[in-house]
Amino acid sequence: MKIGIDIDDTTVDLAGVMLKYADIFDTQVLGKSGCNGKFGSIPNRYYLEALYGWTEEEKTKFFKQYYKIVLEECKPFEHVAEVIQSWKKRGNEIFFITARLTDIPNCNSEKITQKMLIENHIPYDKLIMNAKNKLQFCQQNGIEIFIEDSYETCQVLEENGIKTFFMTTKLNETIENQKLERVTTWKQIEEKMKRF
Repeated sequence: MKIGIDIDDTTVDLAGVMLKYADIFDTQVLGKSGCNGKFGSIPNRYYLEALYGWTEEEKTKFFKQYYKIVLEECKPFEHVAEVIQSWKKRGNEIFFITARLTDIPNCNSEKITQKMLIENHIPYDKLIMNAKNKLQFCQQNGIEIFIEDSYETCQVLEENGIKTFFMTTKLNETIENQKLERVTTWKQIEEKMKRF
């Protein structure tokens, strides 16, 4: 079986680290008031715009200053490595498909991501960075199951016949959709995967 997995806020806790530095940037650099707390209803990965209302210029400045630090600090969720290791041992192919940016100056996000996966003993067959169209990649590579925290991406994949597990986060927890199968932990994902 070919399994597609998102990285940020699905495999690793990126939002926790990102919001820590975003608040620092918003208050100390921009002189604003920090996060406005609209958690729970963000359908995609553009939560900085939703939470802080930054201009494109402000967001670019933030990424140039903090993106590398954020990527280096974020850690995998509990049980990620052991679950994915067990899938690999059973002959499954693992594809990490992430929208992580690859054009930030002085930040080799692919190298940082590879290092994190290796150091945490998370096996994989292919790593796709800056994936703007995850559906296209999944269709071209025969991905059968996808694990993702973006509501919009899960919807698109499900509508096109790819089974998705919608990872619950602080940023998407109040979005309701009876058609998507929510998960909250990697142990829960492991249990649900047994039926496949």
